[in-house]
Amino acid sequence: MTRVATDILVVGGGAAGLSAALAASARAKVTVVDDNPLLGGQIWRAEMGKFNSPAAKGLVDAVNSGEIRVINNAQVFAAAARNTLLAETAEGRSEIEFEKLIIATGARERFLPFPGWTLPNVFGVGGLQALVKGGVPVAGKRVVVAGTGPLLLAVADYLRSKRASVVAIAEQTSASRLGGFAASLFRSPSKLVQAAALRAGLRGVPYSTDCWVSSAHGEKALEQVELKRKGRTSTIDCDILACGFNLVPNVELAVPLGCEITDGCVVVDKFQKTSIANVFCAGEPTGVAGVDSSLVEGRIAGLAAAGDQDGARSLFAKRDRARRFGEALNRAFALRDELKALADDDTIVCRCEDVAYGRLTEFENFRDAKLQTRCGMGPCQGRICGAATEFLFGWKPGSVRPPIFPVKMENL
Repeated sequence: MTRVATDILVVGGGAAGLSAALAASARAKVTVVDDNPLLGGQIWRAEMGKFNSPAAKGLVDAVNSGEIRVINNAQVFAAAARNTLLAETAEGRSEIEFEKLIIATGARERFLPFPGWTLPNVFGVGGLQALVKGGVPVAGKRVVVAGTGPLLLAVADYLRSKRASVVAIAEQTSASRLGGFAASLFRSPSKLVQAAALRAGLRGVPYSTDCWVSSAHGEKALEQVELKRKGRTSTIDCDILACGFNLVPNVELAVPLGCEITDGCVVVDKFQKTSIANVFCAGEPTGVAGVDSSLVEGRIAGLAAAGDQDGARSLFAKRDRARRFGEALNRAFALRDELKALADDDTIVCRCEDVAYGRLTEFENFRDAKLQTRCGMGPCQGRICGAATEFLFGWKPGSVRPPIFPVKMENL
């Protein structure tokens, strides 16, 4: 076991965490803990050790070249005391003591069950991108990208750059909502340029709004997907399906610490302070609003945690603008009710424990379903089925108890 003491501990090495760490490091001793081998988080995941984004490279280089202590491959799984977190590393357990804590744990993909979604070669949108960045080849593969949000375009463009054949992009939101969102981008010229560049890069790829995957088929692996659009169903042959329905804030660390949670997000004040003394939160755990919002929220949290209230206050207006973009994003890509009817009685909802949709309809809440079927009790600890059942049935996720991730018994 190792012990680490720091003034400010940042959990999460993505955009918000790196921004927070760099802002706080001028006045305090800072430690960043991240569960990935390299900094950057999901949004800036390095490809074979290299960053494609100049902004990401600049921020990561600044953190690595300073006096900030970075602990990679470390999974924070519990709190030993009010000012001490436990993390599992390759060397065993670490106890990290801090005076101030900044939670920047990001978000994860939301998956919705439909017949065939457990077939091999059905991936999450971001999950497939991460695998390809890690070296999985997709050249020559026919790929359908489906779900909702700007990430569909970004991933489709990336897959084409790796010589995949993107045969269709299915966006569940309506054309009118998408048009309204596109019009709002005129207030954000840089984002308008990015969107235009993505569409130009995907010229020739069929892109359909009001469209979603209704089922996937194949003998031993994925062979076809069925798409539904305006009451009609079409079938497309493909080798890979990348599917994702927005993001879910990662609040598993904030909950057992006692932070107030509303609508699945950590509640913070204007300085990014949570309801718990000396605990701050930044980025997607406070609400999914894009990378620009994560960066400015992280900087505010870092400055405030280090005692620079004036510096933090000077960024409030910038944060408010970024949050307005996030609100517009969430309105435009809100999930439609038709997606609640995708699963049939035999469709697996809890993949860890093989619990089907029909079994879950017998219960009124997540707790009862968990007690009777073990839904949410597998290795992912409800991270997939919890978000799915929240959308399907309106259930609130179950309680979070340590360890918040599976760990070796010796580290407990």
